[in-house]
Amino acid sequence: MNNWYFLEDEAEYEKAMNRYQEIKYAKKGTSAYKETELLAYLISAYENKTSTLPELDPIEFIKIRMEDFGYKAADLAKEYGDKSTISKVLNYKQALSLTMIRKFSKLLQIPTEALIKEYELQ
Repeated sequence: MNNWYFLEDEAEYEKAMNRYQEIKYAKKGTSAYKETELLAYLISAYENKTSTLPELDPIEFIKIRMEDFGYKAADLAKEYGDKSTISKVLNYKQALSLTMIRKFSKLLQIPTEALIKEYELQ
């Protein structure tokens, strides 16, 4: 396990993101899992410090963060438990539920405030 500290620049941020990608599926209870939790916190803190939230609807925000982390809809379904619902949500056919907002906020490191904004369904 690396010795992680608060991320101070883009190079440290990239290093943390790369390490997170390597171990993101670590088994709960392992030291690698604890490292993913720490990295998620450090990455989120750095992003909060260095960027402002774009004016995006919640679904676009989710799609961008999925791309950032290399996630597919199946990864969200694994977290939420229903692939059909995830598909409907990502295609603007169904609104985000409170449970989804909580789970996706944690998984994708998106502030809940960004996910509760109103948006148009199709």
